[in-house]
Parts: sequence; C-alpha cells; structure tokens
Amino acid sequence: MKVLLVGEFSRLHNSLKEGLQELGHDVYIVGHQDGFKNYPIDFPIVKKWDDGILKKIKIAFHSLFGFDISSYMTYCQFKKNKIHFTNFDVVQLINENSFYCHYYYEKKILEFLFKNNANVFLLSSGYDFLNVKYCFDTPDFKSVIQPYLQGRINSKSFENVLKFKSKSFEKLHQLIYSNIKGVIATDLDYHIPLHNNPKYLELIPNPINSAKINFQPISTSGKIVIFHGINEANYYKKGNDYFEKALDCIAQKYGDKVEIITTRNVPYSVYINSYNKAHILLDQAYSYDQGYNALEAMAKGKVVFTGAEKKFHKQYALQKRVAVNAIADVDYLVTELSYLIENPTEIIAIGKRARDFIEREHDYVKIASKYLEIWNKY
Repeated sequence: MKVLLVGEFSRLHNSLKEGLQELGHDVYIVGHQDGFKNYPIDFPIVKKWDDGILKKIKIAFHSLFGFDISSYMTYCQFKKNKIHFTNFDVVQLINENSFYCHYYYEKKILEFLFKNNANVFLLSSGYDFLNVKYCFDTPDFKSVIQPYLQGRINSKSFENVLKFKSKSFEKLHQLIYSNIKGVIATDLDYHIPLHNNPKYLELIPNPINSAKINFQPISTSGKIVIFHGINEANYYKKGNDYFEKALDCIAQKYGDKVEIITTRNVPYSVYINSYNKAHILLDQAYSYDQGYNALEAMAKGKVVFTGAEKKFHKQYALQKRVAVNAIADVDYLVTELSYLIENPTEIIAIGKRARDFIEREHDYVKIASKYLEIWNKY
C-alpha cells in the first residue's frame, strides 16, 4: 500500500510510518519542518516570514490587505511538489489545519488532495472545529479551554484554538467532512467529543516505537529527581503554572531529598534526553489521556503526571496506575508528589507498569496494523 501522511507535530506520523514500513508499505510524510521539534519529513514545507522583522511586515500586510504571506508561500511550496502527492492508496490528514494556512490556501491544497486521491482520512489529534466546539459547549470537560475561560490565557495567546470557532474554519471543516472516508481519534480527549458523530470511525491509540526508547530503571536510594519541561508557548495550556507552584512547595518541604530539573523551550532532540535521570516527569494538567511527550516518558519508565482519568482506566481495563492523573490543583499535586517521594518503591512499580502499558497498548507495529484494518474496511 502507498500511503501519504499529511502533517506532523508530535512524532505520531513518524512512528506510524515506521510501523507501516515494518509491515512492508510505502509511506511518505509531507508537512512543515518544525524548527523546534524538527521531526523527519520527506517533503518538508518551510514556514516563512514567521519571525523577526519579516513577521512584523507579514502581520502589517495582513492587517492592511487581508493577505497572509505565509499561507501563500506554503501553497507555492506544495504546488511545486504536487506531482508527488497524487494516486496514493491512502492519504491521512493529521488535523483540519494540517498546513497551518488560512482558509483560502488550505482549501486549495485540500481540494487538490481530494481530487487526486480516492481515500482520504482525518485524524482528530489536536484542536479542530468539533473538538473546540464541544469543549466550549461543555465547560466542565477537562481541556485547555478551562484556563482560557478562567481568564488565565488571553485571546491573542489562544488564537491557534479560537480560529476553529471562526466561520472560515467551520467552512473548512465542512469541506473536509464532505470528502473524507472518516475520522480516527488518537486518544480519549478527541474520542469523547466525537461520540455518535456519523463520520467517526474508531479510537486508535498513538503509536510508540519503544524499540527506539530504552527502558531506564533508576535507583531510588538517592535523591528523587523531578523533571519539568516547559514550552513557553503552551505554559498555561499545560498547567505549568500549577506545576511550578507545586514544585516550590516540594522544594521547601523536602530540601536536599529531591532534585528538581526545569527546562524551557529546548528542541525535541534535547528534551527527550534531558529527563533520563528523572524519576518523575510533569507533563500536563488538562487532559483525560496521554499525549506524545507523556507516552514517550512512560516508555522510559518514568512516573508521569498527565491525563489519567477514570475514563482512561476504564478504556484500558487498568487495575493499577500507569501514570498519575494531574489536575489544576496545587495542593493535590503536592500531595501526590509527596506520596511518591515518601514511598519510592511505588515509583519503581508505576514506572515498570508504564513501560508494560506502552508495549501492550501503543506498540507502533500493532497500531499500524489497526490503521490498515480501518483504512481497508472503509
């Protein structure tokens, strides 16, 4: 089977590609070459006019004339290589805005893909029209919408979410849904809002190539090491403010019994190795399930504070914790961290169960087989 995977922002499509290749399929990725995470891309699109004086000129030009230079340049790069994006057995979009373009150019790119490929599928693996609508319509749903509604994130910092509430992105959503075979969710945060949607096919967990991630059993005889990796652009969306306050309390409470490592805005290649000696990793506070960073840390045997709600335990029939459910509550986080620091054998046990869980439920070849089953079925 010849497969085109469109977009990459978490290593999801790279791991899926590796799984499909193990099964003998021909797979390519087209998408933006993210300078921060820098995942491998077969047909890279460079996002231009996106920093410095050129970005200021772009914003001014858009304000005056309504023309987005970055979108136009993305379209030109796609068009230049369009001969490579036809006649695939399957095309899969990672998102409803896979190319990060404004409506006009995103529409032009998608229409080309729909016209020249018979079987197009969509992932719900991030913000999209229906997910954002559900989160706003259901404010008690645990999501990044909550800190925005509480006034802790301003609208400018939340533009990449709010754009999906606009009329143009509603039109883009309708265009996509009228041309795809169906939608696949990658975890419970996207599965729940799609429940009973006629285009929804199935939840397929994120693929993790654990062969590339070494399990790292760590002694708890010395200091307990806690790692907190911050991407400033997502500071409030991940609940980093709560994590930092909790870590301040832990540092005062336990002193030299703990070591706290904090990084800010490091590239993915640095990030994934910067927590190797950690026992505990703080990931995010506004989810039901785990995202990619959490899953990779779990594969290394870390105790990860992330989404691990009761719905998650039910979904995978778990009797014991494989991660610590994180919520936006400093006292709760301090209590959970304190328990682990005072009961280091539980750190070892959760870390071992976390690795076993990844191998059992997220193995990249097993997950690739599930995608093939769904693609062939529809």
